[in-house]
Amino acid sequence: MPDNTIEPFTADLAPEDFIQAAMRWHFSPQTGSPYWVKRATALDFDPLTDIRTWDDLALFPDVSEEWRDVPVDALVPAGIGREGWDFQVFDSGGTTGRPKRIVESVSRRNGVRWVSEVLAEHRVPGEGDGHWLHIGPTGPHIVGRSVGLLAQLRRTFCHYIDFDPRWVKASVKQGRGEEAGRYVKHILAQAHDVLSTQPVSVLFATPPVLEALAADEKLLGLVRQKVRGIIWAGTSVSPETLRFFEEEVFAQAAVVGLYGNTMMGIAPQRPRGPQDEHSCVFVPYHPFSRVQVVDPEDTVTSVGHGERGLARISLVSRDLLLPWTLERDTLLRIEPTAAYPQDGLADIQPPVAAGGPATIEGVY
Repeated sequence: MPDNTIEPFTADLAPEDFIQAAMRWHFSPQTGSPYWVKRATALDFDPLTDIRTWDDLALFPDVSEEWRDVPVDALVPAGIGREGWDFQVFDSGGTTGRPKRIVESVSRRNGVRWVSEVLAEHRVPGEGDGHWLHIGPTGPHIVGRSVGLLAQLRRTFCHYIDFDPRWVKASVKQGRGEEAGRYVKHILAQAHDVLSTQPVSVLFATPPVLEALAADEKLLGLVRQKVRGIIWAGTSVSPETLRFFEEEVFAQAAVVGLYGNTMMGIAPQRPRGPQDEHSCVFVPYHPFSRVQVVDPEDTVTSVGHGERGLARISLVSRDLLLPWTLERDTLLRIEPTAAYPQDGLADIQPPVAAGGPATIEGVY
């Protein structure tokens, strides 16, 4: 019987060994998912013999669009047995159309444990040091569960104030900005209730929500009094706004950014070093999640360090295989450090179509 406690490939493997072990896992009928085992028959190469390195993943077509329609049962690897089965399904935010869906068992949770270690380096409050408050999407989005897991790792409670990012984006796109504004006020009223009654020390929110919070005198007073860690994610933020958060509005707290999405996972901000020209540099969960910054005109060639390009992501884990796929964001490629040997990512920005407006981010 398959044993879902066994990790078929681990981070200590050499890069080539890691990829080849992943191919054996995902494309062998005994262990691979029905989706990938069937999909392999339509490829013009054999993943078991032709994919030897990370670069070879470029042979795969971008299959992410198919994940808007594929039955999620087909994404579960056969090598993971029913005993202890704990898969969940999560949706993307739907920014680029109908949502894509992934399944997840333990691999993302392993990534969250690593993120927790990075947050500790930022001195985000730990065990026995107050509750967490998540202001953002919960189900069907994976971010809410991830924030809850971060709180659980500190053996504390996580309070949730849910919102639907799809509704807000639709409101803004349709010219109903005042409706989005009322929605944010609705969110902040709930935040006031939690902050005024519970010992919250860590707050998760998006930059637009944090800006709205900063404009509410009573709510800002509660945050300054109680909160010692602020985690932001979900939308881009300018260097000026980030400086405003860190040095003026929330100077009492450790302010830390997270970059990521449903398809790639979480890339936390690495601790700022004296060599960093950018105030916020993100790092993916190596080696399972990789982000290349590629030339927009040649989307398989990496740009140089310090140059801007498109995000090209790959996720290779026991639970899921997503070969290289282009994301909508543009970003800067940053040199690695001794502590974080993977490329860093900075100044994330939504794309701007030729002659058109930037992608609508809403409040998430």
